[in-house]
Amino acid sequence: MTRVTDTDLAVAAAGLVKTFGEQRAVDGVDLEVRRGEVFGVLGPNGAGKTTTLQMLATLLPMDGGSARIFGVDVRREPHVVRQLLGVTGQYASVDENLTGFENLWLFGRLQGLRSARAKQVATDLLGRFGLEDAADKQIQQFSGGMRRRLDLAASLITRPPLIFLDEPTTGLDPRTRGQMWETIRELVRDGCTVLLTTQYLDEADQLAGRIAVIDRGRKVAEGTPDELKTSIGSSTLHLRMSDPADTPDAAAVVRRVLGEDPVLTPEAGGMNAALLDANQAADVLIALRQSGLSIAAATVQKPTLDEVFLAITGHGTDDAPAPDTTDDRTLEVTR
Repeated sequence: MTRVTDTDLAVAAAGLVKTFGEQRAVDGVDLEVRRGEVFGVLGPNGAGKTTTLQMLATLLPMDGGSARIFGVDVRREPHVVRQLLGVTGQYASVDENLTGFENLWLFGRLQGLRSARAKQVATDLLGRFGLEDAADKQIQQFSGGMRRRLDLAASLITRPPLIFLDEPTTGLDPRTRGQMWETIRELVRDGCTVLLTTQYLDEADQLAGRIAVIDRGRKVAEGTPDELKTSIGSSTLHLRMSDPADTPDAAAVVRRVLGEDPVLTPEAGGMNAALLDANQAADVLIALRQSGLSIAAATVQKPTLDEVFLAITGHGTDDAPAPDTTDDRTLEVTR
């Protein structure tokens, strides 16, 4: 394994803690984000993802732990850290009454660019994000996807080396989500490092080279998507019985053969069973036939991140814990 040194890291955080009254929203989280990668922080709503980003972005004080951004101490030099970051929150932080061009020009001026330079940067970014035709439209006429692209463009005005994206595709339709994914890949190809929070398992799988799984304020797993998938077995057997009433009996057979309970999927009328070896699928199918249980469908696939998350945490990403007490929209206040 290649040893990672401090000079390779865009983010180095150890033991991050944030409390709100009796609640520990972030409870001892460690993160190491390498330069030039997309690092995903995956978890349900209220898991502590946004609070972690807020501490790293200097928007919330840490109650414990330490963090460095490109070697700069977040506590001691917050103003330097802010110059290294571009931050995009869950809600587009743009002025509804201004046009797309005017918003980007204004952000440029607020960040110290001369007027002519701010105009040039605004024009370039509108082109890069496919918003040229909307340059003179007021934001209130923008679709949700256009707003998200403009918000991401605004975070790139000073071309920061590190970008925090907090659930950037929340509420977008599949086509627009795909466009955002490609934009994020382009940022990395251009040399940016991206720290991405998401509750969408497919998004983490598509974009992130490495993923930290956070649940109830704690990091419960970390690795590449493939490492996380293989951690719960080399393959997964998906079964659906001809008669849904046979599912409990079939689950008992699977438990006897594999030594573990399968995960029932009532909405699909079946079950998923982790396999250490894909050849175990044949043992399960033979045992089901010998028990007189008829199968409607059986497939063997590599585990998905959905199954990984369920196995690690005991619940899905839709089953959120107690909500985070911070307001996610506070992440929008800096550029």
